[in-house]
Amino acid sequence: MWQCLLLLFCVSSALGYYAPDEVLSLPGLNTRLNFRQWSGYLEASHGQHLHYWFVTSQQNPTNDPVVLWLNGGPGCSSLEGLLAENGPLHVHEDGSALYINKYSWNKVANVLYLESPAGVGFSYSDDQIYTTNDIEVAENNYLALQDFFRKFPSFRSNDFYVTGESYAGVYVPTLSLKIANGPAKINFKGYAVGNGLSSTFFNDQSLVYFGYYHGLFGDTLWKDLNTYCCQGGSCNFVNNNNYYCQESVREVFMIIYKSGLNIYSLYLNCPGGIGASNSRFLTELKNLFRFYKFGITENAGTQRNLAPPCVNDTADWTWLNRADVRKALHIPDFVQPWQLCSTVVGGTYQRIYSTMHDFYLQLLSKGLRVLVYNGDTDMACNFLGGNWFVQSLNQQKTLDYQPWIYNDQIAGFYEQFGNLTFLTVKGAGHMVPEWAPARALKMFESFLSNSPY
Repeated sequence: MWQCLLLLFCVSSALGYYAPDEVLSLPGLNTRLNFRQWSGYLEASHGQHLHYWFVTSQQNPTNDPVVLWLNGGPGCSSLEGLLAENGPLHVHEDGSALYINKYSWNKVANVLYLESPAGVGFSYSDDQIYTTNDIEVAENNYLALQDFFRKFPSFRSNDFYVTGESYAGVYVPTLSLKIANGPAKINFKGYAVGNGLSSTFFNDQSLVYFGYYHGLFGDTLWKDLNTYCCQGGSCNFVNNNNYYCQESVREVFMIIYKSGLNIYSLYLNCPGGIGASNSRFLTELKNLFRFYKFGITENAGTQRNLAPPCVNDTADWTWLNRADVRKALHIPDFVQPWQLCSTVVGGTYQRIYSTMHDFYLQLLSKGLRVLVYNGDTDMACNFLGGNWFVQSLNQQKTLDYQPWIYNDQIAGFYEQFGNLTFLTVKGAGHMVPEWAPARALKMFESFLSNSPY
């Protein structure tokens, strides 16, 4: 037996792969896989250990791109991306077994899922101090990425991309600029942000229009908003000092928060029904109308109240917290139970940036390719705010707004500004790869190959 293990280690080392972290079997998986995977820890600063799960491409891992995926929050786990969105293995509803996702992004790329910052998911810090901020997260993600390429040196020459969604709208470009300016020899080609928080002003300002034109509030509220928040043909719903404007915006906020709507996908039901969102950790709602400091009552009294509103994470939580699963993923016994979102990280996180405007301009000036995509039924980070942000970069338009097609149907719309693409996914919500998996894979393939959508 030991001879076989030694042979596996030697072969893996020769290929440039780090053998001790390799995942050779997973509880609940009875299917033979056509890719390899590793789970372990990457080292950051001050004793921070960031958990990673790396899956190789199903086609040509030697030559296919390496793609980093980050979920947002801040304070939410990227294993949500792997196990419920674009990863090759998804968890059955009862949490007992895994099944193959036929629209996994590792069909065309090697994908690295990183749980960041420390305190999120299975990531931890030796001192268990989890207060952090945008700058520290970018630095630690960069250090972890360097550690990844030390463990997997044969992938260093592959094309490399950074991707993510939600508050990764901040994580992705801040990390990307460190990569672009840093000494690490990474073949960095570009980044993609899905339903990202790229500008708090545009996100909040556009949400009022999104809500009205989707029929979420009537003419009385709309009249009050225009009367008290608008002057001289210009409206300010974001940081207006007018008391009556603030009260009107509060009503908008409470409709989104209190009514039982699914903030992530307007036309989908909210698991648990009306009022379910009030019993969840309201990660995304903290991102809305922060200037007004509208009160949000949290209920984090039990382990199972840590998912965002209208998100059912029971299957992932059940499977990942099994002792045999933790052992298979090389998670030490002293590491905390897995949660989709961390109240400790999310509750103490310090936001430095309110816009990614300057980051995008610097990165575009370096010739990097950028994709900004939005599921168009999301309210947490709505498509209109994403489009306004892209327009604010004042890049020369090279392709006008037009539909893109998948399976003989309109899949959404897109426009291009040189290396920058803005794209919508029709009928999809916040987690595009989960709710539009086939179209998300097509979009991803087109982005990587720099081919028409």
